[in-house]
Amino acid sequence: MRRSRRGDLDPFIVMDVVEAARKVEAQGRRVIHMEVGQPGTGAPQEAVKRLQQDLAADPLGYTVSLGLPALRERIARLYGEWYDVDLDPARVVITSGASGGFLLAFTALFDGGARVGLGAPCYPSYRQILKGLGHEPVVLRTRREARFQPVPRDVKEHRLDGLIVASPANPTGTMLGQSELADLSAACNDADASLISDEIYHGIEYEAPAVTALSATDNVYVINSFSKYFSMTGWRIGWMVVPPDHVRTVERIAQNLFICAPHAAQKLALYAMDCGDELRKNLDVYRENRALMLEGLPKAGFDKIAPPDGAFYVYADVSGLCDDSRDFASELLEKAGVAVTPGLDFDPDEGHRWMRFSYARATADIEEGLSRLAAYMKERVR
Repeated sequence: MRRSRRGDLDPFIVMDVVEAARKVEAQGRRVIHMEVGQPGTGAPQEAVKRLQQDLAADPLGYTVSLGLPALRERIARLYGEWYDVDLDPARVVITSGASGGFLLAFTALFDGGARVGLGAPCYPSYRQILKGLGHEPVVLRTRREARFQPVPRDVKEHRLDGLIVASPANPTGTMLGQSELADLSAACNDADASLISDEIYHGIEYEAPAVTALSATDNVYVINSFSKYFSMTGWRIGWMVVPPDHVRTVERIAQNLFICAPHAAQKLALYAMDCGDELRKNLDVYRENRALMLEGLPKAGFDKIAPPDGAFYVYADVSGLCDDSRDFASELLEKAGVAVTPGLDFDPDEGHRWMRFSYARATADIEEGLSRLAAYMKERVR
């Protein structure tokens, strides 16, 4: 049977690492998971209890394609609480996870063959979704001085039709401030390029609050998710904020691609937004884990890292320790029992020199993982 070239996408390497770790665990060994960006906690318990009551009383059929009005209103209120941004709920679109948001955004914004800029290193599925939709992902080389983020001149120099930024970023954890977002927005406006801001790690920041692109411009697609801060990865629920004159376009696409996001997940998301105490406790765990990583990784030899402003990752330059981070990741899994992600997922050109460590799991796991890494690296250099 014929196959479309659009399916010729690169693998998501971190999922290959997950499978390799599963095989090691099947042999009876315990693996410390530092590879996946998944909170070790589940959805807020009070929210789950409220959803259970709904499930007992209501079949929860389709919702309207833009999402439950109550959830859209609550998200709009969040922008006032977190950023002092007055947001019209009509601009909020509920999506099937951030991935569903990217599909909607790329379909609504770009015709075939659009050149869309990505600041490497970056989340790998940006490239693959764009390729699958027939667009041209343009890898932008970033610099440590710019905190591994795109800069305004990239837009004109690369003749971009669109630019994706992420703050806090995956894999680096670096963030963009108000002035940087305003400058990038102005560069996109000058070039008639669309700006997409990935903000799914908002709420997970440590020394300064994250800034939404909506504080700099309304001419932007903002994508967020309940997976990270709200600890709801498996529920596949997210949201977008789009310009007012784009809402109907996105709605028509959503009606045909998805009908609606899962009703139960929308209800749970609504309830989770009022579970601040539990969510702040999760953040306290990440903060403690981050401190352990920033102390423990350099002691184990991983001392060249990107500035981890937010999210729950440390991105380390391992070029002084190996020639190929993918082989090195396999070595650490086999010899130390620690699963980590090679940088090739995030940067196809320079990623062989880098490795991502996630500290989203329980503190006891982070402590043991660091202990194993230190012990193995000590033996390795003998």
